[in-house]
Amino acid sequence: MARPKAVDHDDKRSALLRAAARLFADAGYDRSSMAEVAKACGVSKALVYHYYVSKDVLLHDIIRQHLEELVEAVETANGRDLPPRERLERLAVALLEAYRDADAEHKIQINELKKLPREQQDEIRALERRLVAVFADAIAAAVPALAGTPLLKPVTMSLFGMLNWHYLWFRPGGPISRQDYARIAVRLATEGARGLPDAV
Repeated sequence: MARPKAVDHDDKRSALLRAAARLFADAGYDRSSMAEVAKACGVSKALVYHYYVSKDVLLHDIIRQHLEELVEAVETANGRDLPPRERLERLAVALLEAYRDADAEHKIQINELKKLPREQQDEIRALERRLVAVFADAIAAAVPALAGTPLLKPVTMSLFGMLNWHYLWFRPGGPISRQDYARIAVRLATEGARGLPDAV
């Protein structure tokens, strides 16, 4: 008979994922051992192996959980009944709020995804595509001239570029809020994109 799961199993696993993410982001995935993961988490190596049989599985779970949280936040915020610009701003705000306190996970997603086996990479990329599809649909609604054109993807990915890399410079308590920056990024993407279809 299988041993019942401890009441705090999920909380311990989440804490382990957060601590491991910070370690991998700071020291690098390749340079971090499971012993160092255990030290960073303040637990025994045996306990780490109780949750994760290998470092690869741990890395996959960090990135997968991060992407699932982003997808859930954006899909929940996707108000199709809103005016197009407001809908897109709401999506951008939701994404930046989901990134809050997740700099390490985001950095790992960008830098370490290729370390995973191909099958796991494909799973993660499917989540990324879901995220991009929501934004592409909203951008097409906000700038109808882009719908069905080859320009929709580059404009969508340009908006993601502005949002995804904000963690390199953004500081809480600075001159603009996350909400302010989300609106700035949307305005740059949509108003800039309106001149594109006639320019190509």
